[in-house]
Amino acid sequence: MDEMTWEFVLRIFVAALLGGAIGLEREYRAKEAGFRTHFLVALGSALFMIVSAYGFEGVMTTAEHRWDVSRVAAQVVSGIGFIGAGTIIFHKSENAVRGLTTAAGLWVTAAIGLACGGGLYVLSAAATVLVLFGLEAFNFILHKFDKHRQA
Repeated sequence: MDEMTWEFVLRIFVAALLGGAIGLEREYRAKEAGFRTHFLVALGSALFMIVSAYGFEGVMTTAEHRWDVSRVAAQVVSGIGFIGAGTIIFHKSENAVRGLTTAAGLWVTAAIGLACGGGLYVLSAAATVLVLFGLEAFNFILHKFDKHRQA
Protein backbone atom coordinates (compact mmCIF):
# COMPACT_ATOMS: atom_id res chain seq x y z
CA MET A 1 0.00 0.00 0.00
CA ASP A 2 1.16 3.51 -0.73
CA GLU A 3 1.68 6.30 1.78
CA MET A 4 -1.63 8.01 0.98
CA THR A 5 -3.57 4.82 1.70
CA TRP A 6 -1.96 4.62 5.15
CA GLU A 7 -2.96 8.25 5.74
CA PHE A 8 -6.57 7.37 4.90
CA VAL A 9 -6.46 4.39 7.26
CA LEU A 10 -5.12 6.67 10.00
CA ARG A 11 -7.95 9.12 9.36
CA ILE A 12 -10.69 6.52 9.80
CA PHE A 13 -8.94 5.05 12.87
CA VAL A 14 -8.70 8.45 14.55
CA ALA A 15 -12.32 9.19 13.67
CA ALA A 16 -13.45 5.85 15.10
CA LEU A 17 -11.47 6.38 18.31
CA LEU A 18 -12.79 9.91 18.85
CA GLY A 19 -16.37 8.88 18.07
CA GLY A 20 -15.93 5.87 20.33
CA ALA A 21 -14.80 8.12 23.18
CA ILE A 22 -18.03 10.10 22.95
CA GLY A 23 -19.97 6.87 22.64
CA LEU A 24 -18.38 5.49 25.81
CA GLU A 25 -19.65 8.48 27.76
CA ARG A 26 -23.14 7.97 26.33
CA GLU A 27 -22.93 4.24 27.06
CA TYR A 28 -21.87 4.94 30.65
CA ARG A 29 -24.92 7.20 31.05
CA ALA A 30 -27.14 4.44 29.53
CA LYS A 31 -28.36 6.72 26.73
CA GLU A 32 -30.15 5.71 23.53
CA ALA A 33 -27.03 5.61 21.35
CA GLY A 34 -23.79 4.37 22.83
CA PHE A 35 -20.31 3.29 21.86
CA ARG A 36 -21.09 1.30 18.72
CA THR A 37 -23.39 3.94 17.22
CA HIS A 38 -20.99 6.85 17.78
CA PHE A 39 -18.03 4.72 16.64
CA LEU A 40 -19.80 3.85 13.38
CA VAL A 41 -21.10 7.38 12.74
CA ALA A 42 -17.61 8.89 13.08
CA LEU A 43 -15.94 6.16 11.03
CA GLY A 44 -18.57 6.33 8.29
CA SER A 45 -18.41 10.12 8.13
CA ALA A 46 -14.64 10.03 7.77
CA LEU A 47 -14.88 7.42 5.05
CA PHE A 48 -17.48 9.45 3.15
CA MET A 49 -15.24 12.51 3.36
CA ILE A 50 -12.22 10.59 2.07
CA VAL A 51 -14.18 9.06 -0.81
CA SER A 52 -15.68 12.45 -1.63
CA ALA A 53 -12.33 14.24 -1.66
CA TYR A 54 -10.13 11.55 -3.21
CA GLY A 55 -12.34 8.86 -4.72
CA PHE A 56 -12.96 10.67 -8.00
CA GLU A 57 -9.43 11.81 -8.85
CA GLY A 58 -9.38 9.82 -12.10
CA VAL A 59 -12.56 11.47 -13.36
CA MET A 60 -11.97 14.15 -15.95
CA THR A 61 -13.20 17.62 -15.01
CA THR A 62 -14.40 19.99 -17.73
CA ALA A 63 -15.89 23.46 -17.73
CA GLU A 64 -19.40 21.94 -17.79
CA HIS A 65 -18.72 19.17 -15.27
CA ARG A 66 -16.95 19.97 -12.03
CA TRP A 67 -16.86 17.69 -8.99
CA ASP A 68 -17.72 19.38 -5.71
CA VAL A 69 -16.28 17.43 -2.77
CA SER A 70 -18.46 19.31 -0.27
CA ARG A 71 -21.63 17.75 -1.67
CA VAL A 72 -21.02 14.37 -0.02
CA ALA A 73 -20.23 16.05 3.31
CA ALA A 74 -23.50 17.97 3.06
CA GLN A 75 -25.39 14.73 2.51
CA VAL A 76 -23.74 13.21 5.60
CA VAL A 77 -25.14 16.12 7.61
CA SER A 78 -28.61 15.52 6.15
CA GLY A 79 -28.42 11.77 6.58
CA ILE A 80 -27.35 11.94 10.21
CA GLY A 81 -30.60 13.76 10.90
CA PHE A 82 -32.49 10.55 10.24
CA ILE A 83 -30.40 8.62 12.75
CA GLY A 84 -30.71 11.43 15.28
CA ALA A 85 -34.45 11.61 14.80
CA GLY A 86 -34.66 7.94 15.73
CA THR A 87 -33.20 8.70 19.16
CA ILE A 88 -35.72 11.44 19.97
CA ILE A 89 -38.80 10.16 21.77
CA PHE A 90 -41.79 12.08 23.10
CA HIS A 91 -43.20 10.57 26.29
CA LYS A 92 -46.84 11.59 26.32
CA SER A 93 -47.43 10.43 29.91
CA GLU A 94 -44.58 12.64 31.18
CA ASN A 95 -45.09 15.38 28.57
CA ALA A 96 -41.32 15.26 28.00
CA VAL A 97 -38.97 14.89 25.06
CA ARG A 98 -36.01 12.57 25.52
CA GLY A 99 -32.99 11.94 23.32
CA LEU A 100 -32.19 15.45 22.11
CA THR A 101 -28.72 15.42 23.65
CA THR A 102 -28.00 12.03 22.12
CA ALA A 103 -29.19 13.26 18.72
CA ALA A 104 -26.95 16.33 19.05
CA GLY A 105 -24.09 14.06 20.09
CA LEU A 106 -24.53 11.98 16.94
CA TRP A 107 -24.63 15.16 14.87
CA VAL A 108 -21.36 16.48 16.31
CA THR A 109 -19.80 13.00 16.09
CA ALA A 110 -20.53 13.05 12.36
CA ALA A 111 -18.85 16.45 12.13
CA ILE A 112 -15.81 15.10 13.99
CA GLY A 113 -15.69 12.18 11.57
CA LEU A 114 -15.85 14.53 8.58
CA ALA A 115 -13.04 16.62 10.06
CA CYS A 116 -10.90 13.51 10.58
CA GLY A 117 -11.64 12.44 7.01
CA GLY A 118 -10.35 15.82 5.93
CA GLY A 119 -7.16 15.30 7.94
CA LEU A 120 -7.99 17.91 10.60
CA TYR A 121 -6.79 15.84 13.57
CA VAL A 122 -6.18 18.63 16.10
CA LEU A 123 -9.55 20.23 15.39
CA SER A 124 -11.24 16.82 15.71
CA ALA A 125 -9.52 16.06 19.01
CA ALA A 126 -10.34 19.52 20.40
CA ALA A 127 -13.99 19.13 19.40
CA THR A 128 -14.11 15.71 21.09
CA VAL A 129 -12.66 17.13 24.30
CA LEU A 130 -15.21 19.95 24.23
CA VAL A 131 -18.08 17.52 23.64
CA LEU A 132 -17.00 15.32 26.54
CA PHE A 133 -16.49 18.35 28.77
CA GLY A 134 -19.91 19.71 27.85
CA LEU A 135 -21.65 16.42 28.53
CA GLU A 136 -19.91 15.87 31.85
CA ALA A 137 -20.22 19.50 33.00
CA PHE A 138 -23.92 19.47 32.19
CA ASN A 139 -24.38 16.22 34.11
CA PHE A 140 -22.49 17.68 37.10
CA ILE A 141 -24.64 20.83 37.13
CA LEU A 142 -27.86 18.79 36.90
CA HIS A 143 -26.84 16.71 39.92
CA LYS A 144 -26.14 19.90 41.89
CA PHE A 145 -29.61 21.24 41.10
CA ASP A 146 -31.22 17.93 42.04
CA LYS A 147 -29.45 17.95 45.43
CA HIS A 148 -30.68 21.50 46.15
CA ARG A 149 -34.21 20.64 45.08
CA GLN A 150 -34.32 17.52 47.29
CA ALA A 151 -32.94 19.39 50.34
